[in-house]
Amino acid sequence: MEQNLLLLLVCLPFIGSLAVLTLSPRARDAVTWVSAAVNALGVVILYVLRPYVLDGVILRNRIRWLPELGLDFTLRLDGFAWFMLLLVFGIGLLVVIYARYYLTTKDPVPRFFSYLLAFTGAMTGMLVSGNLIMLVVFWELTSVFSFLLIGFWYHNATARDGARMALIVTGGGGLCLLVGVLILGHIVGSYDLDWVLASGDLVRAHPLYRVVLILVLIGAFTKSAQFPFHFWLPNAMAAPTPVSSYLHSATMVKAGVFLLIRFSPVLGGTPEWFWIVGGVGMITLLIGAVTALFRHDLKGLLAYSTISHLGLITALAGIGSPLAIVAAIFHIGNHAVFKASLFMAAGIIDHETGTRDMRRLSGLYKLMPITGTLAIVAAAAMAGVPLLNGFLSKEMFFAEAAEWHNGSVLDYAMPYIATLAGAFAVAYSLRFIHAVFFGPAPIDLPKVPHEPPALMRRPVELLVLICVVVGIFPAATIGPYLYSAAVSVLGRDLPYYSLSLWHGFNLPLVMSILAIVVGVAIYAVLARRLPEGPEGAPFFHRLSGEDMFDRAVLALTWKWPRIVIRYIGTERLQPQLRWLVGIALGLVGLTLWRRFQFAPQLPAEPPSLAFAMIWVVGGACAIAAAHQAKYHRFAALVLLGGAGVVTCMTFAWLAAPDLAVTQLVVEIVTTVLLLLGLRWLPKRQQDIRVDVSVTDRARRWRDFALAVICGAGIAAIAYTIMTAGTDRPIADWFLEHAYSEGGGTNVVNVILVDFRAFDTFGEITVLGVVGLTVFALLRRFRPSQESVELPEQQRFQSRIDRDSEEREEEQTIRDYLYVPSVIMHWMFPPIIVLSIYLFLRGHDLPGGGFAGGVVMAIGFLLQYLAANARWVEDQLTVLPVRWIATGMLIAVATGVGAWLFGYPFLTAHARYVHVPWIGDVPAATALLFDLGVFSVVVGATLLILIAIAHQSIRSSRKQREPEDKDPKEAA
Repeated sequence: MEQNLLLLLVCLPFIGSLAVLTLSPRARDAVTWVSAAVNALGVVILYVLRPYVLDGVILRNRIRWLPELGLDFTLRLDGFAWFMLLLVFGIGLLVVIYARYYLTTKDPVPRFFSYLLAFTGAMTGMLVSGNLIMLVVFWELTSVFSFLLIGFWYHNATARDGARMALIVTGGGGLCLLVGVLILGHIVGSYDLDWVLASGDLVRAHPLYRVVLILVLIGAFTKSAQFPFHFWLPNAMAAPTPVSSYLHSATMVKAGVFLLIRFSPVLGGTPEWFWIVGGVGMITLLIGAVTALFRHDLKGLLAYSTISHLGLITALAGIGSPLAIVAAIFHIGNHAVFKASLFMAAGIIDHETGTRDMRRLSGLYKLMPITGTLAIVAAAAMAGVPLLNGFLSKEMFFAEAAEWHNGSVLDYAMPYIATLAGAFAVAYSLRFIHAVFFGPAPIDLPKVPHEPPALMRRPVELLVLICVVVGIFPAATIGPYLYSAAVSVLGRDLPYYSLSLWHGFNLPLVMSILAIVVGVAIYAVLARRLPEGPEGAPFFHRLSGEDMFDRAVLALTWKWPRIVIRYIGTERLQPQLRWLVGIALGLVGLTLWRRFQFAPQLPAEPPSLAFAMIWVVGGACAIAAAHQAKYHRFAALVLLGGAGVVTCMTFAWLAAPDLAVTQLVVEIVTTVLLLLGLRWLPKRQQDIRVDVSVTDRARRWRDFALAVICGAGIAAIAYTIMTAGTDRPIADWFLEHAYSEGGGTNVVNVILVDFRAFDTFGEITVLGVVGLTVFALLRRFRPSQESVELPEQQRFQSRIDRDSEEREEEQTIRDYLYVPSVIMHWMFPPIIVLSIYLFLRGHDLPGGGFAGGVVMAIGFLLQYLAANARWVEDQLTVLPVRWIATGMLIAVATGVGAWLFGYPFLTAHARYVHVPWIGDVPAATALLFDLGVFSVVVGATLLILIAIAHQSIRSSRKQREPEDKDPKEAA
């Protein structure tokens, strides 16, 4: 049961995200209740699993995915992950309640909560991942959903820029993490997290240790906004305050420090770890603390204070001693609680006053006494005032910073940097309290300040209460969970530590007192100058990572590409394809030259004369199609179809009827679609044959040679792989096992839906994406008058003459095409029956989901040709997007169904089912997967068809509009 609860914990937020997205924007309360219920159920599941975690049991749920490659869907819950998940779901529940009153009626509430729950699922998956590859996948998902949440108000340019910056920085770090994880798995020999955590000595002794360390640290530093990647977090404050309170204080930014602590037993304990992690942490701690004091925006101050506290946690991870890890875990929880409450308080102030500028805010305590009290207590916890939770973990940090570690310069500088940063933490906390809640009454505010609704304030009250209770009774409240989390990272040999309030008059206490006194003095000196000064620290603003990021993005996306385009670029498609093919050819040739030798086994007997003649015809068609492409497009398309037919005949000649059927139907549908798109190509030059330069001839011969080399190379590689290696070709294995293990006699179909079903799953995913992309591009495409190729004189005729001519042309077309169109209408039912027939017989005879889907699409294409584009727009109600979505869901459900019986993803099962009056009928679960393939193929093809029909209607309407039309009439 515990393993199933662990799986439910990961799936629940994603299910809730989809459910919320289906609700009406007007159902704000229903959306809130569903979102709150998801997080509340997550807390309940964690409470049920609490006894196992406190006993030190590591819960695992392993679902086989690709066991041969070491890739399994492995869930792993220990004390540290449980502690982090409690923050994710607990604070997530409070944020949902808070967001209900923060968002306005104009905001698309279902979309917001859908993104929020999806992020919760991604964060949950990352925390409980027991496989490194799976961890990286969820890691990148947190970046994607963070991008959507930061840019939620996409009409705001600042929000769009902040979301884009966050995605580029954290997504780029995720790619580095992926490479580091791949190398780490190569070193250890497994991607299983338990195996990796037990291989610390092996990893640290490996020559690639430093490479892995740098790559993993880049991923962690970018996610947790460490110097020099800290600049994205303040720009992410353009997000709604509930997002800042959840992502940028409690969850997403904690992912990086979670990774550091999780991998400290593997990558830590070396001078490189201490210098890089500890040094970056101390620099970030100081830069964030100093900069926060000089920020005028409330969320800007809190953003830089978050950067500073993340630097504190990173520094503790860099120190790496057992008590430093305990302090880091402790401060993760403390910071999440008081910083989430502070962001919510800042959101309340903004919501009720209309501004977050501290230069305009003052004296709000008299107008908002309850909110002011809550914010003051939370800010005091952030400053490390005694009797609050922030004081305890800050004392532990001071104690570890003051300890001797390795006698380096950084080691000796740590206590001084820690004390100075603590003083600035007191200073910016004082500014937050004094500038907002005390002083003269505010004037000229956008709104009249008042207390928020009670339920909007309840989450802040609960978080502040936790700050007080943990600060006074730490051992009784958080003690057991902190110990469980620390043991799961460090093992049972954990040294003694105390969570009591008084440890005597020692060095950490002196550092705390000094930090408070110096912090008060700093604010007292700068209090009057801060509102008048510019935003940003006097010195650290020169270390602007944002400016470096902007310059880098400008160089990568504008300057350097323009330089490249100036010398080798062109807007023409053919040269671009030539570069792509040439580069690919060079890289493949270099690789094969070093590591692969062609040793094809030539056939014992030469091919027959008839087969050779077929290939001669096909080659002639291909060459002629290339030659005619510039002169006669229709002729080139016909010749291209001839080459496709020859390919189809080749499959049939070589005893591959299934491939022949598929090739034939694909040729039909692609030829028709290309015919429908010919009208939008640029107008041909009629006299192009007259002047063909020497350069043009050389270019065409070059392209011909490139095509021959690439085609011959691919053919040689394929033939070598199929014939080399062993005495028995690989085809013999499939022929022997297709029926016994796949339950089908059509070997090709068994390979596609059983032996290589995962490849097919990836292919239909790509097909669906391509269909959606083509549809989007065609919807945005605006055909010009030239592309329609109307006669020049027709453009200037009156509307009456044009309509008369068009009616005559349409009548003529109807007269010529009446009989074929009737036949096409009559052919529709037989084609649908043929499609179903090919689909049902595909596992034993030529056919299958792909061929059946293409045949059904051909049936709709015939209706398009028999009627017109308007009929497609008005009558084609098959909803192709739903076909694509349904097909993908069927394919996924088929694969997941194998898990229920303990088999890897997409494992098929075949047996005979007895049907009364019929007898034993073969049945295989692969048929369900093939149904998904069928649905995706039909949906993608029809989606492109509808886009073409839409363009046809638009282009015909454009032809009907006179160019000298009155502007008022056009409007």
